[in-house]
Amino acid sequence: MTLNPKGRGAARAAVALAVTLGGLASMVNASRAGTVSPKTKELLQSSSYIYTATERKDGAVSESVPIWFVCDGEKVFFTTSPDSWKAKRIARGSPVIINVGSKDGPKLTGKATKVTDPALIDRMGQAYNDKYWIAWMGFFRPRSDRVTSGKTVAYVVDVEEQ
Repeated sequence: MTLNPKGRGAARAAVALAVTLGGLASMVNASRAGTVSPKTKELLQSSSYIYTATERKDGAVSESVPIWFVCDGEKVFFTTSPDSWKAKRIARGSPVIINVGSKDGPKLTGKATKVTDPALIDRMGQAYNDKYWIAWMGFFRPRSDRVTSGKTVAYVVDVEEQ
């Protein structure tokens, strides 16, 4: 059994994360039922990374890169730099292509929507604290002050399995 940094087992950590998220998805649009398989949902809860890619202007898919994330049902939450190619392509309307757990993991796609609600961003930060040991030390977690100041962009992606 994999242990998270706070010593809880993976299953217990997933429950703690769900409680911390406290229905992040309920703070955004209602989720589409049945678009992500139970097996992939389980992998979303147990994986440390998703591998994200976006479409370039010419339609080619960018390199897939690992990022931290949290998930609530069929909604994936993450942050990135506003100057990143990912953020620029999302602003242009590119879908987000996600592989769960590894570059060849289950494939999900969806449209990313900016998250600007400070309360939701702070809940994302708390969920990162519960999932990633360095986040609870204060590093690399979503913070509403950074999003409000434009230093970070937060997104929610309503995903469906391909």
